[in-house]
Amino acid sequence: MATVVAHNIISPLGFTSEMNYHAIKCGNSSLRLCEKAFGTSLSVTASVFDEEMREQLLVEGFTWFESLVIHSVRKAIAGIGMDVSGKEVCFVLSTTKANVESLDTISDEQVLPGRTAEKIARYLGFVNEPLVVCNACISGVSALIAASRLIDAGFYRHVVVCGCDVLGKFIVSGFESLKALSPDECRPFDEERIGLNLGEAAATVVLSASKGKWHICRGAVCNDAYHISTPSPKGIGSGMALAKVLGNGKEELAFINLHGTATLYNDQMEWKALERSHLTDVPANALKGYFGHTMGAAGVMECIISMLSADDGVILGTRGFHASGVSGVINMSSHNRSSDKNAFVKLISGFGGCNAAVFFTGKAEEDNRVLHLPDYTTISKVILSSQEIWINENRLPMVERGKNLIVELYKRSMGDYPRFYKMDGLSRLGLVAAELLFQSVPDFDSYEQTAIVLFNHSSSLCADKKYLASISGENNFFPSPSAFVYTLPNIVNGEIALRHGMHSETSFYILPERDEKMMGQLVSSTLADENLSYCLTGWLEYMGDDDFVADIRLIKKVN
Repeated sequence: MATVVAHNIISPLGFTSEMNYHAIKCGNSSLRLCEKAFGTSLSVTASVFDEEMREQLLVEGFTWFESLVIHSVRKAIAGIGMDVSGKEVCFVLSTTKANVESLDTISDEQVLPGRTAEKIARYLGFVNEPLVVCNACISGVSALIAASRLIDAGFYRHVVVCGCDVLGKFIVSGFESLKALSPDECRPFDEERIGLNLGEAAATVVLSASKGKWHICRGAVCNDAYHISTPSPKGIGSGMALAKVLGNGKEELAFINLHGTATLYNDQMEWKALERSHLTDVPANALKGYFGHTMGAAGVMECIISMLSADDGVILGTRGFHASGVSGVINMSSHNRSSDKNAFVKLISGFGGCNAAVFFTGKAEEDNRVLHLPDYTTISKVILSSQEIWINENRLPMVERGKNLIVELYKRSMGDYPRFYKMDGLSRLGLVAAELLFQSVPDFDSYEQTAIVLFNHSSSLCADKKYLASISGENNFFPSPSAFVYTLPNIVNGEIALRHGMHSETSFYILPERDEKMMGQLVSSTLADENLSYCLTGWLEYMGDDDFVADIRLIKKVN
């Protein structure tokens, strides 16, 4: 069983986990009004590092994002004297946008999350190729789940997970375009909540097969299959994730740490998920009122704070909460409460319809659990590029090239799904390739038992550039909400899930280079879930209208 042996948080509240926890316990917040934020005319309330902090943290030769990751990982591994240069150690980076704020100042290759992770990993001494988890706002929890599986499967003995995102014009203007930001400090679950605050931070957890106090018992990722940017009103995906991780452990829970973005629909959806899971009586809290929504760092950071609070016998209050603004009873308070229990669940959700939950316990126990890795076989495969189309061993004739080919294939295979024309190139490519794949398997109807696990190198670079062009200057500042949503590569997973009503796991990973070994490890450990029978997986790269490839397959578990 994967255990936590070290951790660190670097945020505007402090440079250690303990400093951050004590600040929150005292009710302190790093949220502040930022006038004309990040070179725009926008005034936003956010949690940002001041200039003195930035000067302390910047590492020569590295971007601001990279510097935060370096400092957090260094502090975490230094606390246990870990040598990361062994083959049994893996580095996992959780982020939504990584170096995107440098997109117009550094090369395309340097801005890619996989290359960024590789640069950081080599500087810190890791020898294995790093992994980037890019699953929207659930990335941090997704990364912890993936890391625990890799350890429990015996692929690595130690996995260092760092979640990080920083703020700038790209991200802030995007959330503002969605009308998701509150001008004042956010109020999670409160009747007067009107939106979220953003924050920047880095948080690191070192997981190990060695004995430690805090264990990851169970983790789950589920999709709403409802909408790309709006959570399911019925809390479908979140409720499913909660049910999977809870087991018989409800009585052990000190609390449930919710995502609590303070947006109208997210908080209501989480309450609905609690109701579906019969958990509305369990104490719950949300932490965004202290340090904002830190995106790729959120899941890691909030798990660390939750561990420290449970160790301290404290259920932290929800800052900004006064009167419940959800449809039913929720066991939440703005004040700190006490608890003698030593387990909690972290629940989180994100764009693309993705939801994740993870069950942590601090109970001292011996568990040499080994994840059973199933055998599987390929039942169909599709290769689609600007140069060729293969379905299994059959090469299809091409009447178009480039993006026109994808449109032509859409018309042939679907033709009645107008959402297609709203999508970015990566999502169009993935949706059409998946359609061809499913149609190639006669009478396939096991969508609910099928995970979607996709990989690439370029992330959502083409969509990023399109969005950046809409905010390129004072006289050309027209941020498009529809363009912004597609600046997340995992949106393609959500589009496929929405099309076929798939509620199982949807995950997107970015690698420095295509690595079949790492891809196989992640797929096989995902299929260890007894609720899964199939997985749609493979490489999905979209570098431009005439430079793309979908090399995907449908695999079936055979034992």
